[in-house]
Amino acid sequence: MALADIRDDYLALTRRRRLYGGLLVVIFVAMMVSGFRVADGRNAGGFWQGLSSVGDFPADVVSEAVAKFANLPGHMVRAMPAMIETLNIALVATLLGCMAGTALAMGSTRGLARWPRLVPVMRRISDVFRAIPEIVIALVLIFILGGGPVPAVIAIAIHTAGAMGKLFSEVNENVDLKPLDGLASVGANWSQRIWLGVIPQVAPNYLSYGLLRLEVNIRASAILGFVGAGGIGYELRNAMTFGQGKFDQAAAIFLMLFAAIVVVDQISGVARNRLTHGAAL
Repeated sequence: MALADIRDDYLALTRRRRLYGGLLVVIFVAMMVSGFRVADGRNAGGFWQGLSSVGDFPADVVSEAVAKFANLPGHMVRAMPAMIETLNIALVATLLGCMAGTALAMGSTRGLARWPRLVPVMRRISDVFRAIPEIVIALVLIFILGGGPVPAVIAIAIHTAGAMGKLFSEVNENVDLKPLDGLASVGANWSQRIWLGVIPQVAPNYLSYGLLRLEVNIRASAILGFVGAGGIGYELRNAMTFGQGKFDQAAAIFLMLFAAIVVVDQISGVARNRLTHGAAL
């Protein structure tokens, strides 16, 4: 093929890519505009009418917190048990979710699964767990079990299992199979091959993803508190419901939650970096 023909084919391919990209942008913008119009039309107030009042609530919270600044430490001390409960919910849910996600990942990875015929089933289970929002699961469980941390733990753990099952299975896809072949050649069973040949390869990435998920679950556990699942979110909802006169308490809870998330983010970030680069903790 002549050089001119190659150049013409390349330019034609580039034009087609630009055309497809432009069409996708136009479709995306059209969908965004139409979706916004529908949502704004169904909204009780109206986006543009309420836009000028967006800063009213934060301004009230900040002004009352500044006026009652001396009360903030006391509010933080009283909310500390709820903050600890939120952290416990996130930790337990992350642990349970990662354990279930590991089982789903091992069962949904071709070449590693104990029963290859169940690979599509395990993948669909992971998809279902991942598709249902935590708040929906929590609302159903609160209706069945009542309010408290147990529904929050179960809801977050289910969603975490689906998400970790997907991430862990992608890690498994990159496993070097030579150690497994070597273990099989000396008579190792499936459990021994996984424990000795797979886990050492995937453990750093598993731990890294697990720590990252812990950050997400702390936020999720705080949000679930708004629907009666306990923790710091429940205290924050009560403070916000009372309105004026309790905004200083809401501000103290906001500060505690922000500080907790920042601290956990920093600790898990350092741990993930060391795990990923093989440095000793």
